[in-house]
Amino acid sequence: MKLDILAIGAHPDDVELSCGATIAKEIANGKKVGILDLTRGELGTRGSAEIRDKEAADAAEILGVSVRENLAFADGFFVNDKEHQLEIIKIIRKYKPEVVLCNATEDRHIDHPKGSKLASDACFLSGLRKIETELEGKTQEAWRPKKVYHYIQWQPMEPDFVVDVTGYMDVKAKAVKAYASQFFDPNSKEPESPITSKNFIDSVLYRANDLGRLIGVESAEGFVSERYVAVDKLDDLI
Repeated sequence: MKLDILAIGAHPDDVELSCGATIAKEIANGKKVGILDLTRGELGTRGSAEIRDKEAADAAEILGVSVRENLAFADGFFVNDKEHQLEIIKIIRKYKPEVVLCNATEDRHIDHPKGSKLASDACFLSGLRKIETELEGKTQEAWRPKKVYHYIQWQPMEPDFVVDVTGYMDVKAKAVKAYASQFFDPNSKEPESPITSKNFIDSVLYRANDLGRLIGVESAEGFVSERYVAVDKLDDLI
């Protein structure tokens, strides 16, 4: 299966929280989108890896993605080395995405910038034909995504561009709420963390509303680009 877009996250829920509405919109417009989780989020304060697996599957169904895979790297301890790069290269070559979305380049959680650089490096290396990989006994062809964009996470960042996601925030909210073990629950007996407060979930929705306000629409999600963002003509801008 060839994908148009592959969204990569260090943890299950990274993608939904940061660019879930963009993904929902792209799928509604006929694009094939997949999600690759690097870890199972086993170090999360609440829940367990097994619970996160189920929540991730439910969120994927809500968004309507074509495929979701998990590389089961060590949460908190994965590194940007050849071994980890090759595993991501195999996925990139398997699905041949035109666009890759990945973690924020800077953020509070150490896995986010690590995952960002790891995914970005793998996208480049995947295009080198002398790097040989096999999947299911078959030699893979080199493939380099045309565009790599980084979504915004906990730490505010100035976006290089924003996507109008008006009308798709409800889908995003449902996908985020699929991770019931992770976020605000007034009845939970588990320990609190920075992401379990009601304020955190409210802030995710507020950021989209604020970015939308700044471009004159209802809601938007922001991205950072590794290259200049180009348009064919001025009226491509909204």
